[in-house]
Amino acid sequence: MTRQRKVILDTMKGVTSHPTADQVYQMVRRRLPHVSLATVYRNLEILSEHGMIQKLELAGAQRRFDGNVESHYHVRCTRCGRTEDLPMEIIPHLDSMVQGISDFDVAGHRLEFMGLCPKCKSENKDIAGPGKTYSPSTQTNE
Repeated sequence: MTRQRKVILDTMKGVTSHPTADQVYQMVRRRLPHVSLATVYRNLEILSEHGMIQKLELAGAQRRFDGNVESHYHVRCTRCGRTEDLPMEIIPHLDSMVQGISDFDVAGHRLEFMGLCPKCKSENKDIAGPGKTYSPSTQTNE
């Protein structure tokens, strides 16, 4: 394994924030100041292809990466993109249930919950004003 790839993998294993490639690049540059963004992108793809990290291609969001390769679910803020692991058990037999009601040969699943993180929820209450409530279904991304 190349030195760059090892530093990128170590960086991913050391965070739980589900960073974008650009964020990984910024973190890796602390240890490897001359690493290129292209090198980080390429190695994130290679590490993902080899099952050493996960590539999260979540609906409507910028691609993020996860150092935790165990099966788990995520929750994502629809406003700022913050993504976290959910501390819940995997739903047993979900793959076979879906395969039983569809014509697909199901190979696996990823489950993502969406909503507002505490910070964005608080900011939206401030925007709505006193006595008004914010509804995520009426949120617009301007």
